[in-house]
Amino acid sequence: MDKKPDDEGNVIDLFTRKPVDEKESEKIIRLAPELDGLEMLYSNDANPGKLFSMKILCWALKKDGTVDAMVPWLNKLVPAQDLNDPLNGHWEGYYDSFHDHAFFEPPEYKITELETAASYFDAKEDDPNLILQEIGDNIGTHAIMTEDNFHTIMLIHVTSWRLYNDGRIHAMLADEKKVETTPILPRDECLFPAQEHEDFRYFFHHIIANKIKHGDPDAIAAFTQLIEE
Repeated sequence: MDKKPDDEGNVIDLFTRKPVDEKESEKIIRLAPELDGLEMLYSNDANPGKLFSMKILCWALKKDGTVDAMVPWLNKLVPAQDLNDPLNGHWEGYYDSFHDHAFFEPPEYKITELETAASYFDAKEDDPNLILQEIGDNIGTHAIMTEDNFHTIMLIHVTSWRLYNDGRIHAMLADEKKVETTPILPRDECLFPAQEHEDFRYFFHHIIANKIKHGDPDAIAAFTQLIEE
């Protein structure tokens, strides 16, 4: 979905049809979990001519009406099309493995889901800390924590992702000392935001996280290269 400028070049709010500034227009207002296994395709300069894929966590609707896939990337959750890091990756499109089909625009059914839900659940409140949504992590994301500059590390599974009224999205981790009931579900009192913890460093896909846990030499070498850059 394209942005809709007015005659003066302003970006128009999807619902109010009023102009919004550029920073405000980028604010995420609704998430839709990706439940069909769609993936993001990306390339990097270290492997010319080769494409890689990553599971999409969810789709996000911005205040200006644009939609994109969201993926955990290094130390934050980012829109797929924003990837433009020569070493780590460039966005190349999306991939549907069920139909063996690559595509370049968000699926229409996800756009419809996001727009309808955003209209129905419109909070109409200014509190930046109001929790708009919290969705479970369904792609096995792990957060890597270290308190001694990677001499020792902890890999913690991300339980959920929390969207706030100001567009922030936090990865929520469980504090094992505060767990009272299981399974741990979104909005549990034991959860804390990874990005606000002083020991948090990066996010890893569960396959890489498990290889690191089991001492896989290739995974350890790639991880070592990452932390030395």
